[in-house]
Amino acid sequence: MSPREHAHAFDPKPVLDLIASIEADLQRLKGLVEQQVEKFDPANPHNKAPDGKLTEEGVECCYRMFDNGKSRYSVAQQMKISFAAATHRFNAWRKLGGSKRQRTLLG
Repeated sequence: MSPREHAHAFDPKPVLDLIASIEADLQRLKGLVEQQVEKFDPANPHNKAPDGKLTEEGVECCYRMFDNGKSRYSVAQQMKISFAAATHRFNAWRKLGGSKRQRTLLG
């Protein structure tokens, strides 16, 4: 068999099938991981204690909104807290490192 004939004897179908199978597995794994990413909800009642102060989850929710580039005004509106409280949380968020801070778990 000459080298030219040998090159044409290669069947790419099994390799392409394997690649397609690996890509399907990767997409399935990506879907599983994305489902586990916790979403935060500014309207979640667990964000505030009965006295109206933010719980630890509420504070983390504020911080995640700041991580996403939300303004203090936007955070105050969505969390239903005062602008001064949002400013206080913004300053605390910056002191913790801003978006590079260590996130805490929600839930």
